[in-house]
Amino acid sequence: QVQLVESGGGLVQPGGSLRLSCVASRSISNVEHLGWYRQAPGKQRELVATITSILGTSRTNYAESVKGRFTISRDNAKNTVHLQMNSLKFEDTAVYYCNIVVWGVDYWGQGTQVTVSS
Repeated sequence: QVQLVESGGGLVQPGGSLRLSCVASRSISNVEHLGWYRQAPGKQRELVATITSILGTSRTNYAESVKGRFTISRDNAKNTVHLQMNSLKFEDTAVYYCNIVVWGVDYWGQGTQVTVSS
């Protein structure tokens, strides 16, 4: 069993920035797939960004709506995945969830609320 704890959400004005963090209860150094997803009210959960690391090489993938604004990164020494969010828009408002895949099993955090409002 893996526990994931997200933090860093909050209320921010349009154009502002937030940095989300997700701390895992186990080492993520050998975890190939990590990601951030979000779910807005009345909508399905959607992919925001993923980072896949195989044999020392990492590849990132972003939803079109966040490309150029969001950056996903991993800190294996701290068992942490970050999501740097810049130039936030109203439509980025959602609950953001951290996800890791270990031996084919999906683990999710409890989510952190991000609200973009003026």
